[in-house]
This record gives sequence, C-alpha cells and structure tokens, in this order.
Amino acid sequence: MRILHTMIRVGDLDRSINFYTRVLGMKLLSRNDFPGGEFTLAFVGYEDGGAEIELTYNYGVTQYEQGNAFGHIAVEVDDAAAACDRVRELGGKVTREAGPMKHGTTVIAFVEDPDGYKIEFIQKR
Repeated sequence: MRILHTMIRVGDLDRSINFYTRVLGMKLLSRNDFPGGEFTLAFVGYEDGGAEIELTYNYGVTQYEQGNAFGHIAVEVDDAAAACDRVRELGGKVTREAGPMKHGTTVIAFVEDPDGYKIEFIQKR
C-alpha cells in the first residue's frame, strides 16, 4: 500500500492551481470536469511520483469552513528560508518564518494557500 493523494476543497480552482504550480512548483497532473456531479477535480504534485493533492471544486461554492481536525500538508525543501522568500515574492502568505521547530532542531516554516490551508516546509537535513 501507499498513499495516493489528499483531497482538499477549494473555492476558486484556477487560483488554487496557480498557487500550487507557480508558487510551490508542482505540476498540474490532470484536470477533469464532472458536470453531472457539479464538480471539477484537479491533481497537482511533484514529478517524483509521490503523493498528490486533489483540488476539488464544487460548482458555486466559493468558501469552506476548515474545521479544526485538518492540520497541514508537508513539503520537503532544500532551504526553508529561501522557500519562504519565493512564496512572498510570488504574493503568497508566510505564517511562520523558517527556524528550528519547538523542542527540536529540524528547520520548518509554514505558508498558507489561497483557501487558508497550511503548508509546512521541512528543510532537508
């Protein structure tokens, strides 16, 4: 077994695809419209064949309440500070600057996608 993808609901599919591809450097792997079900699915991810993110747009829904159960999506980066700088340069939101995690030495940072989902950058050791 292996993890295939994580699904998140988004309020503006094109805006989300832009964030994940342009800001985080992922690729748009597929996009399929399901008019009968009134939704569109787009899959984004890195070319390494690892887990993907399914962006689900339900027709007419522009905002969701995230609740308090979902935590974050984690992405490994070479340099967390440089990754934060890139996000900022491209208009993204950094919510925690790069630095050691509390009670540890792993360097992490957090950014937010356009729908408010948290993405953790974990710097390679």
